[in-house]
Amino acid sequence: MNRLAKTVQKLEKYPKSLLSYVVGRTVKFVGTAGVQFEEMTMDRVVVTLKNRKKVRNHIGQIHAAAMVLLAETATGMVVGMNLPDDKIPLIKSLKTDFVRRSEGMMRAEAWLEEAQKQRILTEEKGEVLVNVKVRDESGKAPIECEMLWAWIPKRR
Repeated sequence: MNRLAKTVQKLEKYPKSLLSYVVGRTVKFVGTAGVQFEEMTMDRVVVTLKNRKKVRNHIGQIHAAAMVLLAETATGMVVGMNLPDDKIPLIKSLKTDFVRRSEGMMRAEAWLEEAQKQRILTEEKGEVLVNVKVRDESGKAPIECEMLWAWIPKRR
């Protein structure tokens, strides 16, 4: 278990808002946007974002960049939960298709398959396409994303 996973495990006995606060203080843009962590395990990360004034676009929906931030945060954190401490995660590419107008709050769920987790644990460097679903309050997907994460050794 890496440092991030150990920290999350320690915070499990406290309200979820504390995890969101801690991550938001570390990853400033996540905190500024108000991303909330609902679940954070080595298998799955679920994050939400309320449709508030500071993340809205000109038509009152969550801004496109904030939707992508939600997907990037969920996928990056599930990779981070599995990555050995001597490696660093890097977003290599992201592709987002905007398929419909969003309604209200957004929720992103990212997960890794067992084979993906094993690769992250055993390969010196590599990349993995992380599964992610982004849904709005209606339960429909306003965006479809592909998030390709890489990892490399930390510089000594």
